[in-house]
Amino acid sequence: QVQLVESGGGLVQPGGSLRLSCKASGMFFSIYDMGWYRQAPGKQRELVATVTSGGSTAYADSVKGRFSISRDSAKNTNLQMNSLKPEDTAVYYCNAQITPRWGTRTADYWGQGAQVTVSS
Repeated sequence: QVQLVESGGGLVQPGGSLRLSCKASGMFFSIYDMGWYRQAPGKQRELVATVTSGGSTAYADSVKGRFSISRDSAKNTNLQMNSLKPEDTAVYYCNAQITPRWGTRTADYWGQGAQVTVSS
């Protein structure tokens, strides 16, 4: 069974840094784009950053210049978050587009979520 396992997150003061990691585990045929989304209380889930299998990246305007997404293997992605602000407080979810078996459809898979709290 395909799983996305997240690690990292926690409490940090404004201006601080945190790093989130995500690893796809289990058996699957192929994995494509990976990314990070976040959801703050009372708000919709929003895109933070994505990275393709070829390493191309994209960011939400609100995090450009502060966050950096990387992919150190086909199955792993990391989100380095610097200069954190209180408005970055949210649950962060890892996402991956995965084809579970040959001949099946590619679908979105999600991690369990990691809480990031930015507060003094």
